[in-house]
Amino acid sequence: MPMHSRTGHLTAVYRRPAPAREARWRAHALQDAVLLLDRYVERAGAGQAPGAGGHPSDPGVPVLARLVADRGDPAATATATRAAAVWARTAGRGAGHPGLYDGGLAGTLVGLRQAAALHPALHQVADRLADRLPARTLTGAARTTPGAVTFRDYDLILGPAGTLLALSAAAPERHRVLVRLGRCLAALCAVDGLDGLRTHYPQHPQLGWLDGRINTGTGHGVAGVLTALAVAARQAEEGDASAAPELAAALRRASRWLTAQAFLDARGIRSWDGAGPDTGPPGGARRRQAWCYGAPGVSWALWDAGDTLRDPAARDFAGAAFDTLAAGYDEDFHLFGDHLGDRLGLCHGAAGVLAVADALHRRARLPSATALRARLLAHLDAHRAGTRALGEERMGLLGGAGGTLSAVLTATGGARDWLPCLGLR
Repeated sequence: MPMHSRTGHLTAVYRRPAPAREARWRAHALQDAVLLLDRYVERAGAGQAPGAGGHPSDPGVPVLARLVADRGDPAATATATRAAAVWARTAGRGAGHPGLYDGGLAGTLVGLRQAAALHPALHQVADRLADRLPARTLTGAARTTPGAVTFRDYDLILGPAGTLLALSAAAPERHRVLVRLGRCLAALCAVDGLDGLRTHYPQHPQLGWLDGRINTGTGHGVAGVLTALAVAARQAEEGDASAAPELAAALRRASRWLTAQAFLDARGIRSWDGAGPDTGPPGGARRRQAWCYGAPGVSWALWDAGDTLRDPAARDFAGAAFDTLAAGYDEDFHLFGDHLGDRLGLCHGAAGVLAVADALHRRARLPSATALRARLLAHLDAHRAGTRALGEERMGLLGGAGGTLSAVLTATGGARDWLPCLGLR
């Protein structure tokens, strides 16, 4: 078994796990997924909140159900089919904004498309929502005044970046819509300093630290915008070549800005603070190294942008940044938080780092990603009890067991078409 010190530094050459180990991890995740989907159905039948992460339209349950059904086991498929049906009965309830998460319609669309793999009649419902959603998004995506934007104007969680990614997963044939949304994001990246992404949160009790600054992260910041712009740029090459130069220019500006924010933390990890720019190099170690903030999500976004631009230097920078993460990653230090979702989930925890490592393992053939991927699969397998406990409370995609188990099943051979929900491929 690969060895690493308590500080996470590699002391031996990692190789891809033996097929038998991956098969065992996959079997354990499938077993736990069936258990939790069955409990989700039981709670709904008893009139209890089924635990979709606080929002009934969250796509975590249908994504997981589809991955379970794809394995072909009849009993598991029956459980997954029931869970998808229960989820579909509440789809569309909630906040109803056009975003991807927090009860948004873009997340509902992804969930409907995934559930339709088990209940084909839902494709018609998804088609109708895909027809209406772009207009809802574009109506609120026109604000480009520097320093006046909030998350809903651009980000992956609530804004058009997330809606674009959701449409790319659930309605990829809509090239023109995806490009139009991409151009809205490109307008916010029209100058080198990315002033269009400087947020406006004066005296906000939770977000005041961001007022006048530019968020770097995947969920709420430049990294997430980069992943959406990359999708739009690839779509433009296929269906709207006239927009390709504008989107490529925005990709380059945002990539340069994000690259310039990088620094080596006290553990030798090439990292990013939550927002920039600051007046000088920060000190200390950065504990939040996750999909949402820090080296994992940002490294992927920069690699994806470089790959889309066919820029070897950009890909190399991103790969080298991830190398430092893999060398310095320490599960005891970097996986923290009072809630199981913080330690095991996609947004803050091990599952999100796994999903990024797996994407770089497959797309970039990055040895350090292969190594970290193996470690995190083993880590999540060792913490199965925690994932099951999380699923009793939350089955959502970003912070619940639905996302954690989906990451494991996908990394061990499952469908990847839901990964745009994370800005991944």
